[in-house]
Amino acid sequence: MGVKKAFWYVVYTKPRWEKKVNALLAAQGIETYCPMNRVRKKWSDRLKWVDEPLFKSYVFVHIAQDQFTAVRMVPGVLNFVYWLGRPALVKDREIDEIRRFLGEFTDVQLEPLELKPEGRVVILSGVLMDREATIRRVLQNSVEVVIESLGYKLVAQVDKKTVKPVKSVN
Repeated sequence: MGVKKAFWYVVYTKPRWEKKVNALLAAQGIETYCPMNRVRKKWSDRLKWVDEPLFKSYVFVHIAQDQFTAVRMVPGVLNFVYWLGRPALVKDREIDEIRRFLGEFTDVQLEPLELKPEGRVVILSGVLMDREATIRRVLQNSVEVVIESLGYKLVAQVDKKTVKPVKSVN
């Protein structure tokens, strides 16, 4: 029997339990990463730099699938974060990018990506998977996208969860 391949997954924790869960998982020998953001806080009498989790209620774990139950049993762990019905996978290079970014910058702000008309997206699943499209309209749970192909415009309504914005190159 060979070594089981480990991947990075996202664990959802109780509010304000990120550091505790990270320490409890590490004590069990599980490789974890809780990105910490150095933030300047103001009290009535002073300013102080403190380390806060960058992603509220999230801790990353590097595990094989047979370790899921052990992770779920740790106090403070609520569940894994799911994407399209499966535990969300994070690429090694994305973890490395977060580490490098936080090593270089402090007081980082997180902003959700917005889907806006005329924005470009990549479709993540279905028959149009991996195709780029332009957003025509943003609806409550879906987006209407235009895919230009063979001199025609194909217009489709797809679930918001199945698209991601294309990174613009400036």
